[in-house]
Amino acid sequence: MTDKPTRGKANKVDFLPDDIQKTLIQGLRDKTISQTDLLDSINNMITSAGLPDDMHLSRSGLNRYATKMEAVGARIRQAREVSKQWTAELGDKPTTEVGKILREIIRTLGFEVGNAMMDGDVSKLEPKALNQLALLSVRLEDAEGKSLKREQELRKEFAKEAAEQAATVATAAGMTASGVEQIKREILGIA
Repeated sequence: MTDKPTRGKANKVDFLPDDIQKTLIQGLRDKTISQTDLLDSINNMITSAGLPDDMHLSRSGLNRYATKMEAVGARIRQAREVSKQWTAELGDKPTTEVGKILREIIRTLGFEVGNAMMDGDVSKLEPKALNQLALLSVRLEDAEGKSLKREQELRKEFAKEAAEQAATVATAAGMTASGVEQIKREILGIA
């Protein structure tokens, strides 16, 4: 036996007409329908559609597909839960914080893909997906740079406004002009 990754056996479900696939997926989501009843229903649909007998699903084939779909569903549910938690945590914070988290998630994904490639597990990785991940990484880095620059500009603008406000208050309190200028320089970070 070889350790070389293969593309695996083709799944019959992938070759079924869209309406039968949709019924199958809905049936798998509906926990009130047993897999035996679902299997019978889908195989009846295959026969009614005039498809060859070798397109009928087996019990083990349906179970493999159901297991695969549940794994995908679990990952989607997990991603939604994490997203919901972060949204609750960062709901009132600046969007730059959310962007930082998103960039970190993409970096982590890239790291995991890289590790999978180094381990020789490229069976699930398409070159197009790797290209898109690299492009996304470049775009995120660019966005991070622009975001940082914008954040610095906003801080500078805020410091100017704070310095002007402090100068107005200090002048109204009777502070000397040199004292007011000293406060403005301290706020603006000018030596």
